[in-house]
Amino acid sequence: MNGYERIKAALNNQPTDKIPIMLHNFWMAASEAKISMTTFRENPQAMADAFIRSVEKYNFDGILVDLDTVTLAGAVGVPVDFPDDEPARSAIGNIKELADVNFLKKVNIENYKYVQNWLEATRIIKSHFKDDIYIRGNCDQASFSLASMMRGSQEWMLDLLMGEPDQLTELLEYCTDITIQFIRLMAQTGCDMVSNGDSPAGPDMVSPDMYEKFALPYEKRIVDEAHKLNLPYALHICGNTETILELMIETGSDAFELDYKTDTQKSFDILHDKVCFIGNIDPSGVIAMGTPEQVEQKTVELLNIFTKTNRFILNAGCAIPAGTPEENLFRMIKVAREY
Repeated sequence: MNGYERIKAALNNQPTDKIPIMLHNFWMAASEAKISMTTFRENPQAMADAFIRSVEKYNFDGILVDLDTVTLAGAVGVPVDFPDDEPARSAIGNIKELADVNFLKKVNIENYKYVQNWLEATRIIKSHFKDDIYIRGNCDQASFSLASMMRGSQEWMLDLLMGEPDQLTELLEYCTDITIQFIRLMAQTGCDMVSNGDSPAGPDMVSPDMYEKFALPYEKRIVDEAHKLNLPYALHICGNTETILELMIETGSDAFELDYKTDTQKSFDILHDKVCFIGNIDPSGVIAMGTPEQVEQKTVELLNIFTKTNRFILNAGCAIPAGTPEENLFRMIKVAREY
């Protein structure tokens, strides 16, 4: 089997000849290609070349094509800072009061430079690998996460407790339209799968009841849109998601990329016959800062649990930092290939 076939089999609950590997490594890929994050985000060919180089170096089965986690926020007017050697970030929102949602204008995100760069890099990568390597086109933020960026995280938490219900709904509807625009655009690149992050929707930030009310319905609509386009869908939520895993299944997602804080045995018990598990070794404490022996130990612990199901793709629990020692990645991959 080639990489494309392994990832596709795992998503479809079919056996594979080797454990599928698809890492969340955009920042590390840029660093190893010796290009700045500025070049990475400004030059689609450079971005694509960095991912292609990482596949050829480490022999991954799939690529998660990712950029910054504030691209959609920037597209709708949130102030964004673009460090030269770090992913872009945002500290404040662009909606001072929740009531201002009534004055939001429809945005065509296709006109935003960094959306176009992301899409073009995905096209280049897919054209290069064709059906040899599986391409997951990430689509940045899901609705809840984007709403948090637009309001600012503290303000958004207060809105959820004290805001007018109609205004909360209107903002989440607006953000859902933005995310679905990206899903539709990404589908045109030829990618094999789409995904989003909805990081602040997890229990580290809000209660399961709030997740069910303010995040789940909109995530489900995004998943439905991906399926209408005949693409599988993966959802990522940061933090320990144990208490909402059953609710997350209701989104209809084909896979969950889960944070390393989520217990792997509990995840297996709940997900193994329902959803593909992508993850979830600690990207910083183990993969970036651990020894090769520690990486091997944690990889074996994870594989001992999840090789009992076909629905498994090896990955870190979130984005792998720049500067991660290559020997740690080589050790993780060697363990998986020989398991």
